[in-house]
Amino acid sequence: MASMRDIKRRKGSVQSTQQITKAMKLVSTVKLQRAKGRAERSKTYFSCMYDTVASMLSKAGEINHPYLNAASEGKKGVIVITGNRGLAGGYNSNIVKLVKNDEFKKEDTVIYAVGSKGRDALAKVGYEVREDYSDVIEEPVYADAMKISKRVLDDFAAGEIGEIYVAYTGFKNTVTHVPTMLKLLPVKVEDERKDDGSKAVLEFEPETEEAIELIIPKYITSLIYGAMIESVASENGARMQAMDSATSNADEMISKLSLLYNRARQSSITQELTEIIAGAEAIS
Repeated sequence: MASMRDIKRRKGSVQSTQQITKAMKLVSTVKLQRAKGRAERSKTYFSCMYDTVASMLSKAGEINHPYLNAASEGKKGVIVITGNRGLAGGYNSNIVKLVKNDEFKKEDTVIYAVGSKGRDALAKVGYEVREDYSDVIEEPVYADAMKISKRVLDDFAAGEIGEIYVAYTGFKNTVTHVPTMLKLLPVKVEDERKDDGSKAVLEFEPETEEAIELIIPKYITSLIYGAMIESVASENGARMQAMDSATSNADEMISKLSLLYNRARQSSITQELTEIIAGAEAIS
């Protein structure tokens, strides 16, 4: 059995760690309330944006535009949204696992990192990190999403990447966060034209190319911004849960260490009494 001094030192260490986890839980809870409201308010808009653009392009007929034509030899560009800090359970690792599969091979994938945890993990296993936007995830704003959108669209139009994806953690509620891989370009469209002879094609005003030039960047920017907002809410929710679990585990450890300490103390007292009695008997 460990000595009383060792048990007391270990108990003090666990109590100090518990104070930190409690504080981190409180901070994450406050941040979550703000991020949660922001994510819930914007979720409907970004979902409608995706559905509307997909529906619009499905009715537009054949459109020859660099934003809509995938490069035959281009790599896959993935905007990977993670956090800059750990202690959030599986939040960061789940996104990394989402990218590290057979569909996104190292030699055929380019990473646009938003968050240092995902950047470092993917670079370590050999993925090409073309751009690093890790600082923007702390307080994401629409202008940050515009900057990322412009870069990936420029690479897409230049043929350097043939597909654009965003990997992020979707926020459903405080305890449910879903790692998501969403394809942004080329837009996945469903043929919504009926087979009853209705073949009306959507017409654009101004010209189709000019309209696409305006619509697609806003579409990409909106979805990236929405993904960042949901990711921030998910990260704080995941960290709050992780710190709550750590605090509960610390309580259990403190209880066990208290029991061990009491047993060691009782054993020490018993031994001292035995030695005193044995000494008294020897004298007499």
